[in-house]
Amino acid sequence: MSWGVAGLRVSFGPTEALDGINLEVPPGRVTAVVGGDGAGKTTLLRVMAGLVAPRAGTVRRPRQEQIGYLPTRSGGFRDLTVAENLEFVAAAARLPGTGRRADDLLERTGLAPFRKRLARDLSGGMRQKLGVVMAMLPSPAMLVLDEPTTGVDPVSRADLWRLIALAAAQGAAVLVSSAYLDEAERAAWVMVLREGRSLVAGTPAEVTASLPGAVVDVDAPTDPARAWRRGPRWREWRPNGDPTAIAPTLEDVVIVASLAAETGRAR
Repeated sequence: MSWGVAGLRVSFGPTEALDGINLEVPPGRVTAVVGGDGAGKTTLLRVMAGLVAPRAGTVRRPRQEQIGYLPTRSGGFRDLTVAENLEFVAAAARLPGTGRRADDLLERTGLAPFRKRLARDLSGGMRQKLGVVMAMLPSPAMLVLDEPTTGVDPVSRADLWRLIALAAAQGAAVLVSSAYLDEAERAAWVMVLREGRSLVAGTPAEVTASLPGAVVDVDAPTDPARAWRRGPRWREWRPNGDPTAIAPTLEDVVIVASLAAETGRAR
């Protein structure tokens, strides 16, 4: 069974948060949703977690007890220890014999030495790891993680992505949102959202190949409206192509897709 949404529309009063979203979230795959603030990432994940009802469209998801969900900036109950947080999850989900799985997940995340530490005394990266471990503990059919690596140091980000990959390898359908475009390249499938609409979707290679025209690396842009900074130099989008084109990154493609959307809207 593949989970996902088709023709999804979500509104909050007069605001259209999601408009016509189609997304498959199959078992054994990491599916990433990326976009800026207000793009609709959290709303989409909350729909998949069963916390927001759509205005239109269809939603296919496992039973509620088969969904592991990590909200944004959540890392366990602050006044419980690491071990107590996992015991709480096991008791709430009526999970028998989770001790070995809990031990394995704590070892994989480097949290094993901190079992007795209160969650409020963990570093930001450690709390995020705890939150992911809590979501993974019941071996859910679908794992939904909302920006699990935001504000986390690079080493902890790498650890978290190893944990995310492990969940998919063990058969879970993994849906993760991120504000970091370089992280999207770790996923098997990527959807880029902008203002509640899908800009582009596919494998990272397909998304990169979808770029219209060309991207060039220049000292100074000839068209500032189609240029963006990359370190001390500039990248510029040439819609009609250019013989000096460089191989674009996923970030370049997303910027170009946004510029193309703005151009189309202005017409």
